[in-house]
Amino acid sequence: MAYDLVERRVFVTDLEIGMYVSRLDCEWSDTPFPLQGVPITSREDIESLQRICKYVFVDLHRRVAPARVSGVASAPAPTAAKVRPVLNTRLVTRHSYSDTASFDDEMPRAREAFDTVASFAARIVEDIQAGRPIDPDAVENAVRPMVESVLRSGDAFFWMQSLRQRDSYTYQHAVGCSTLAAAFGRHMGFTDDAIVSLAAGGLLMDVGKSQLPEEMLERGGPLNDAEWELARQHVNEGVAILDHSGVLDAEVRDMVLTHHERFDGSGYPQGLAGTAIPLAGRMAAIIDTYHAMSTPRPYRPAVSQHLAIRQLYSGRDREFQGELVEQFQACLGVYPTGSLVELNTGEVAIVMVQNQARRLQPRVALLSRTDKSHLDDFMIVDLMRQTNGVRREILRTLAAGSFGIDPREYFLS
Repeated sequence: MAYDLVERRVFVTDLEIGMYVSRLDCEWSDTPFPLQGVPITSREDIESLQRICKYVFVDLHRRVAPARVSGVASAPAPTAAKVRPVLNTRLVTRHSYSDTASFDDEMPRAREAFDTVASFAARIVEDIQAGRPIDPDAVENAVRPMVESVLRSGDAFFWMQSLRQRDSYTYQHAVGCSTLAAAFGRHMGFTDDAIVSLAAGGLLMDVGKSQLPEEMLERGGPLNDAEWELARQHVNEGVAILDHSGVLDAEVRDMVLTHHERFDGSGYPQGLAGTAIPLAGRMAAIIDTYHAMSTPRPYRPAVSQHLAIRQLYSGRDREFQGELVEQFQACLGVYPTGSLVELNTGEVAIVMVQNQARRLQPRVALLSRTDKSHLDDFMIVDLMRQTNGVRREILRTLAAGSFGIDPREYFLS
């Protein structure tokens, strides 16, 4: 239900758990808080504000639940009780990134970086099943070139990743979540080292599934209750693998442990709520859900990337933190790179490059004629810079494979 914002100025010494801070007495950009809005769920939140503010403005209509931890008996002991306050010294906004390489110039480096991270992702499951630990340095070496590519160009690596998907969902999900984590971290303005940690966490987020029966993971139908309970154990199995491998990076561990927690406390394995879920975990939940919805599964087809974002948005402030969903949407754009779209002319195209000035008018590659018959070769059109002839606009997004069109037939040789 919509309401008019009613604020009250409160000295930080008078803050109480349950309040929601909507404004500060200074600019948000001058603080370590990455989002505009601070839910007060613990004493740590209050102490963080007291260090930088004299007074704040509280939204009188909005109340938040205090941080809580619901333990799980089977959770690994070193991480089961780990809960951080809002202020994370690594995941704070410090940078404003802009592209330093054009899409075309970055493509060769993006291709090389993709091959590096993809090859590593393909080896991880084999190593774990053979009893070999994950080498933390090897993880960083695999994801850092990808992060560097994403920092140079916000589109080139996404484009490469969208075309190079392989048959294995586990493989696609690992590389896709790693890419999304890097882009999300760039958008949020985190340091490059923090973004590398997020990318590593995305790559390893579901590593515990390597311990589950392959038949269950690839089944073309729903799981029964016993199988569902077994599937949920992949979180604890993943943390156990990190422990065995000596992976100590806090963001990686947070993402593996809490990517199935939900902002309203309905997730697992601990039932954490609000900012009791670490920021990396709150971001991971959005990334994991988005990629799962927009990727084909054995038991259901993929939805369009645009529809996946809309479904995330419908779950804001329930399953997912609303401000983070909005930031994720801004990160990917209205029509994410790699999206298949239908134009007002009837032509089918794929989004190649975002136009930051006009997000509704990206650069696209035409793949069909107006009657949906496939083109022999693609044609690139910048929807923001059409000067003559028919003016093309995006009419709607399409699920991957619509009208039998596979962009890889045009762009991969």
